[in-house]
Amino acid sequence: MDPSERPAVVFDNGTGYSKLGFAGNSEPSFTIPTVVAVNESFLDQSEQCSSANWLAQYNAGVMADLDFFIGDEALSHFKSSGLYSLRSPIRHGQVNDWDTMERFWQQSIFNYLRCNPEEHYFLLTDSPVSTPESRECMGEIMFETFNVPGLYISVQSVLSLSAGFAYLKSLSEEDSEDSVSDMTGVVVDIGDGAPHIVPVVNGYVIGSSIKSFPLSGSDVTQFVMQLLQERGELLPPDDALDIARRVKETYCYTPSDIVKEFKKHDSKPSKYIKQWSAIKPKTGVPYTVDIGYERFLGPEVCPYTVFYHSISWEFFMQWAYSLFSLCFKIDVVLALPFFLRMLVSLRCQCNLSHSVLTLPLINNKQQLSL
Repeated sequence: MDPSERPAVVFDNGTGYSKLGFAGNSEPSFTIPTVVAVNESFLDQSEQCSSANWLAQYNAGVMADLDFFIGDEALSHFKSSGLYSLRSPIRHGQVNDWDTMERFWQQSIFNYLRCNPEEHYFLLTDSPVSTPESRECMGEIMFETFNVPGLYISVQSVLSLSAGFAYLKSLSEEDSEDSVSDMTGVVVDIGDGAPHIVPVVNGYVIGSSIKSFPLSGSDVTQFVMQLLQERGELLPPDDALDIARRVKETYCYTPSDIVKEFKKHDSKPSKYIKQWSAIKPKTGVPYTVDIGYERFLGPEVCPYTVFYHSISWEFFMQWAYSLFSLCFKIDVVLALPFFLRMLVSLRCQCNLSHSVLTLPLINNKQQLSL
């Protein structure tokens, strides 16, 4: 069957999560953590086998290539068994382990989407600061390993800008014929690995004007875990990071006035303090974690003094200042479209994935900064 008659496969691989699905759907078919659990025992067995016993060495190598899991299955096997080691193929938005990334794509295609890669076109996303060699490796794996008929690799910020304004245009009653200018704007791409402020002109990224800042979703997760531990909550060591991540995604929010939040939590603790209950996977013992100030202190990781000693103060300028200084570095002709077309792309696991926030929709705290 002609691949053009089938929907294209879309892979949006991020540092923390990956979105898998087909073109034309309103939402991804699967949103899973970008991790791979590999059975290290077969690898050790393959190394220990003598060269004379080639059959045992071959079988151990085959089992090592087959016995692995991705996503939530990888996390569950890693927690329940000591045979698997957890690997993250993407760090800070860029692939650093191509063998693990190939395994992740293999499971995504055949076990999750359950499609034949030779009968679908593929769309992959890439970081705005990725190198040409990285894209070359993507194409090599897709064409030589999976034998895909067609491949397109696009920058995540460009796709967010295109999807955002297409969605806003669908809500408006007026039909605008200016389709080229819809691909011009500034994208604040906030992910789990490496946030970027990316200027886009007519669908092309201006690489020399990209601004990056070191705080990302993983830093917020670490900060929430630190707050819980400093308050005396007994978090299981194996699940501490996962608990902090779930607390961040479920309960955290950004207040307009942090002093009022302290007063509300102190006056009515039974109303605002939440509880997280779970069971330890290895022992089966239930435990409960109280969540109080961490709900609104977690997003306040930027001005917190604990980071002042490890990271230079120049990185802690307000994101609004970085955004406007970037606009002034661009040509004057493009400055006005950039100011009018600012988009915030939230790349996370919860329902805010790839959500679009234009300037009037940002909350009061960011409006005061602007």
